Amino acid sequence: MTILRLSHVEIRVPDLELATAYYSEVIGMIETGRDSSRVFLKCWDEHQHHSVVLTMEPTHGLNHFGFKVTDAEDLDLYQDRLEAAGVAVRRYAADEWAPGHGTSIRFALPSGHEMELVYGMQQVGNLLPQTNPPPRPMGLVGIAPPRVDHIFLTAEEVDTNTRFLTEHLDFRLTEQILGDDGYQIASWLEVSHRSHDIAFITGPNQGLHHFAYWVDGWNDLRNAADACVYHGVNIETNPTRHGATRGQCLYFFDPVGNRNEMFTGGYWVDPGADPITWTESEMGRAMFYFDGVVNQQFLTVHS
Repeated sequence: MTILRLSHVEIRVPDLELATAYYSEVIGMIETGRDSSRVFLKCWDEHQHHSVVLTMEPTHGLNHFGFKVTDAEDLDLYQDRLEAAGVAVRRYAADEWAPGHGTSIRFALPSGHEMELVYGMQQVGNLLPQTNPPPRPMGLVGIAPPRVDHIFLTAEEVDTNTRFLTEHLDFRLTEQILGDDGYQIASWLEVSHRSHDIAFITGPNQGLHHFAYWVDGWNDLRNAADACVYHGVNIETNPTRHGATRGQCLYFFDPVGNRNEMFTGGYWVDPGADPITWTESEMGRAMFYFDGVVNQQFLTVHS
């Protein structure tokens, strides 16, 4: 019974064509399908049908996110576990929610976020041949990250969501920020043995702080910043590094208000290791190690 990694995010966009142009031309994702209200995209080194779904709605934000499981039987096991804990679970047959999507179960976190576990999403392949491939395709567009990496959500009670993921879904807590009163201000959790696959920070329930793409190194963050400036994209935070996760990052917004991150670095997690704790006085260093400051704009999100 194994949850492998972040599979996909579905975000709301009030202008579907504008958002599609941005994610295709600036981020450099590949469109794999669409219907009357949704566009499906993937990164160049992802094999599954989609990792980002753009859904036309009046506001921006997150509709749901999904994690990939190893085997079809994992869905039954997690569904039984969740329902035994009193959590309502909805099951989707393959292709029921969307073409190529696979079989899945969907449920709500205590914060109201819709989470999904999915198996058997259609495999469409990456942009490299299976025999004697080059390290990277030629002719990529925009920033062109190889894959999505993690999601960062807001919740009124971070500790409640953290316990839900660790107790019911076998996530492991890697880092946390604790207030002086012991209140859990933020948490980072993993299933893939990397520094984090999902994180929470105190804020409104059902809020999306950002979702992140992986890039291969610091120079890729610089190149991503160059691409943002060239395309007139608002950079919120120039290339820098986190204290928590030890990763390096760049933050900016899509044209309808969803925050994106390009992320690299971090560390490999020993499952037996104790979580790292940051104190409230060092929260600035945890978030942005060089500056040591978290401005109010960075903490402001919309549900």
